[in-house]
Amino acid sequence: MKVFDRLNRLLDTPLGWAPRALTLAAALFLLPTYLAPLWNLTLFAPQYPDGLRLDIYSYTLEGGNKGQDLKEINLLNHYIGMRDLVNDDFTEFKWMPFVIGAIALLMIRAAFFGRFSNLVDVLTLFGYFGAFALWSFGFKLYRYGHDLSPTAAVKVPSFMPPMFGRAQLANFEVYSYPMVATYAILGTVLCLLAALGLAYRSYRREAAKLKAG
Repeated sequence: MKVFDRLNRLLDTPLGWAPRALTLAAALFLLPTYLAPLWNLTLFAPQYPDGLRLDIYSYTLEGGNKGQDLKEINLLNHYIGMRDLVNDDFTEFKWMPFVIGAIALLMIRAAFFGRFSNLVDVLTLFGYFGAFALWSFGFKLYRYGHDLSPTAAVKVPSFMPPMFGRAQLANFEVYSYPMVATYAILGTVLCLLAALGLAYRSYRREAAKLKAG
């Protein structure tokens, strides 16, 4: 039972100024998710030496060349029986901005009024959100590459577009990499982990003082 008593004391510990500041910084790092792309896919082929670019935001798809690249990608997809890439197919665009905003508000609440337990809750929730978002992105790519129409003009075997790095798909080189907003999310995670570490170190110092006294 002493273990649970110590755990309860730890979770009830108020956050110091440094963890509070880092938690606020973590919330601010989420701002680019509303302004910058999360991910980018670029396709190169002999007939497209400059590449076809697709940026994925938390709320929309945006093709390069003022949207023309997305139209060209969908035209190519039509020939191999792949569904068009349209916003309506991505339910994530409906809930992701809302969830990110809600988590940012919880971070601000933890910074101003929170305790160690609030910081743990926010980090756990954000970790779950990040893992689920990555899984959803990967599953969507898998379905696009495997649900091909049997009546397509050009028959290609089922494929998985790359989530990260380079892949050769027919005569296309496809590159997939995180963009500014994803790196900002990584900044959020690092700030929260640093805040958690500082808060725990402060708790250990206080506990040592009480034990020595």
